[in-house]
Amino acid sequence: MPVRNSRVIGRSRSTSAIEGCDLESEVLCRRIPDEEERKELPKRHVCHVCYKGFPSNSHLDRHVRVHNGLKPYKCHVCEYTCTQSGVLTTHLRTHSGEKPFKCPGCEKAFAQSGDLTVHLRIHTGLKPFKCPGCEKAFADSSALTVHLRIHTGLKPFKCHLCDKAFTTSSNLTSHLRTHSGEKPFKCPGCDKAFTQSNHLTTHLRTHSGEKPFKCPGCEKAFARSSDLTRHLRVHNGLKPYKCHLCDEAFAQSGHLTSHLRTHNGLKPFKCPGCEKAFATSHTLTVHLRIHTGLKPYKCHLCEYACTTSGNLGTHKRKNH
Repeated sequence: MPVRNSRVIGRSRSTSAIEGCDLESEVLCRRIPDEEERKELPKRHVCHVCYKGFPSNSHLDRHVRVHNGLKPYKCHVCEYTCTQSGVLTTHLRTHSGEKPFKCPGCEKAFAQSGDLTVHLRIHTGLKPFKCPGCEKAFADSSALTVHLRIHTGLKPFKCHLCDKAFTTSSNLTSHLRTHSGEKPFKCPGCDKAFTQSNHLTTHLRTHSGEKPFKCPGCEKAFARSSDLTRHLRVHNGLKPYKCHLCDEAFAQSGHLTSHLRTHNGLKPFKCPGCEKAFATSHTLTVHLRIHTGLKPYKCHLCEYACTTSGNLGTHKRKNH
């Protein structure tokens, strides 16, 4: 049975964490009060392990389960157990699908009041969790926890099949599918399937034509946020990808990769029709037109056609 304390039993003073305490719990690892401090404690409802005081026996009973591991509330649908009836009530909604906490600003609903509180910050813009290492702020504490790993380099989620490690469990789950080949997110409009739900979301825009990421500097719009980020560099001139062998810098990582081949001489794109090889896939595409005879660039003023846009431009300047 949980222990109800009518008084605090004396102990020797210690400034270390209490042996056996769960380091994840904020109520544990407290310094045990000395004799003078104990006199200030309430005479009833005090935890005999960490000396935390509570307003009632029921609150103390619930707290003591943190120490003794007792989980008296059992789910009748699965094997889940927990320390509090409220936690069990929330868990049961994962089986029933009930979402009683409804957003007044949109149609979304949630199983937990805390999830609604976090969601409402989308509408209000409130970001109360601020990073101490930079200027970023977040709407929920878990997002801040993940962000802090950028500063600390912590990657607690490790793959048991290779040496890779990740900052979030969801990233590890996605990575494990590269080993298993599992692609659970299937497109209803074609045969494609994906390892991540966000990849499916992006793919679906190829069917719908939706381009939700709009450039504030011009009329262009994009299906992916990364494409918008790359496009914005046209406006701001940012070139974050710098060559470590010379002073060149590029707006896209792919352009840097191609540039590095001018230093190392690598030509990975090989022509299947002859022995030539090229540093970029684009150069190979242009070369293949020699074999196929394809001339996609046509002059609208005469019947001239050619293999590259550059040749078309030269033709127009000389003849028209």
